[in-house]
Amino acid sequence: MADAVLALNAGSSSIKFALFEIQSGAASICIAKGQVDGIGTAPHFVAKDAKGPVIGERHWDGGAKTDHEALLGGLLAWVDAHLGADTLVAVGHRVVHGGRDFTGPVRLNAEVLTALDALTPLAPLHQPHSLSPVRAIMSLRPGLPQVACFDTAFHHTLSAVVTRFALPRTYGEEGVRRYGFHGLSYEYIAGALRETAPGLAAGKVIVAHLGNGASLCAMANGRSVDTTMGFTALDGLMMGTRCGTIDPGVILYMLQEQHLGAAEIEDILYKRSGLLGVSGISSDMRVLLGSADIHAREAVELFVFRIAREAAALAGTLGGLDGFVFTAGIGEHAAEVREAVCKRLAWLGVIADPDANGRHAERISAPGSRVDVRVIPTNEEAMIVRHTLEVLKAAGSTSLEGKSS
Repeated sequence: MADAVLALNAGSSSIKFALFEIQSGAASICIAKGQVDGIGTAPHFVAKDAKGPVIGERHWDGGAKTDHEALLGGLLAWVDAHLGADTLVAVGHRVVHGGRDFTGPVRLNAEVLTALDALTPLAPLHQPHSLSPVRAIMSLRPGLPQVACFDTAFHHTLSAVVTRFALPRTYGEEGVRRYGFHGLSYEYIAGALRETAPGLAAGKVIVAHLGNGASLCAMANGRSVDTTMGFTALDGLMMGTRCGTIDPGVILYMLQEQHLGAAEIEDILYKRSGLLGVSGISSDMRVLLGSADIHAREAVELFVFRIAREAAALAGTLGGLDGFVFTAGIGEHAAEVREAVCKRLAWLGVIADPDANGRHAERISAPGSRVDVRVIPTNEEAMIVRHTLEVLKAAGSTSLEGKSS
């Protein structure tokens, strides 16, 4: 018999999950992963084993009860059946915002949940979806330990000058400041670098998390010193459907000249901009790279330009650059995007080897490159499980079994 931990990453219309088997108190292997998508319309559950084949699937019809509690009940039932004699001993959650106070993972209870609810104004489109599964599991399995792992926590090493906005000080006192996100991904990459390239990990590195959500993080000795996302996950790079950094005057124009309401502006900035907005075709980089449409090319070109411009700024914060790491969906798989970014950063000494880049090698820098350029797959689920185990062990238990929430 073995213990298992479930990692959950909930969004507005989907819940991604990964199931890890635990050996000797340490996360050892991912035995299944999948998602429930179509929440709110026609939910669809699918699970795959570590090698990829589908090992579980279910569809809910329009008349079925499909709130988070019902869907998670189905997921937990599948987990129990899949584990057989093994035992699910904890659930770890990716929670987008930890505010100023939650600087590391924490055991979830009613008091913590109330404090996290209070942060909803800082992430209104993300925080409620992060917390809804927590409540559902508390209702379904009140004795099952749950742990929150925060996307903001890795960036609590940012200095005050990096986090401060040039606004009246009262805003900062209310929590209006730069936080940074994608922290679980960056923390994983920092750890991977320490294992595979300790010399580089101790240096000045920019990590590019490029997916539907995208950001950059400047690390010095494995610690975050600057990042492109700020007060919200809307800031910084151009993304799949998000605009990234924008002149605040554009928002005033939408308000004063177009007479748009807050909800309409929010919809434009979060859901109708980015690659989708510029191309008018798709938010999927694979579709745009395969398209001959000029607008698709313009969207890709702007995506690359914004990455290079922000990377140059982060190199300024670092005072130099030793390494550049690509990760997440686009970063790991889009060789054309990596090549274009490296060409724009050639003045910094970032030079990719065409053959290595085309093969998606781990190290893609050319022999003459002053900057070590790498492609490292991220694993946010592994970080969630690792933190979940750390929190439960810190509570003084030698075994995870028997814990209560």
